[in-house]
Amino acid sequence: MSSQQNPAPHTAEAVAADATDPAAGPRPRRLTCAAALAALEGAALVAGGLWVLVLGLTSDPDDRQQAVTLGITLVVLALLPLLAARGLLLRRGWSRGPALITQLMALPVAYNLLRADSMAIPAGIALGLVAVVTLVLLVNGETTRALGIKGPGRGE
Repeated sequence: MSSQQNPAPHTAEAVAADATDPAAGPRPRRLTCAAALAALEGAALVAGGLWVLVLGLTSDPDDRQQAVTLGITLVVLALLPLLAARGLLLRRGWSRGPALITQLMALPVAYNLLRADSMAIPAGIALGLVAVVTLVLLVNGETTRALGIKGPGRGE
């Protein structure tokens, strides 16, 4: 047996360890909502990527190779928000970075969709709202504490 054993569940040492553990207690609703929105974005990227890929393979696009490449790229890009969502649900501190990056990348896409003169405008509105709401949820103090993220100069 090693000398580093887990403390008994009801000792003062165990209670103190639980108080400093970010995973102790229920997951904050804001963190769950941020994870759900990130997963929604990932699912939308997968759906869009598969749609473009299938259309590129089954129809007669101007450039089949470009359509297939775009479809595959969208599916691969979906991994970022999907992995971030899983990490947020599991309260992994690293997951906030990819989730933030996803939202920051979504804002210019939403802006370009809003400038389009087509049915893309509602998609731009929806994407912009989801990105802004998710950003607010991710930088919230409750979310930050739940992920165990300390500010600058507050490391151990």
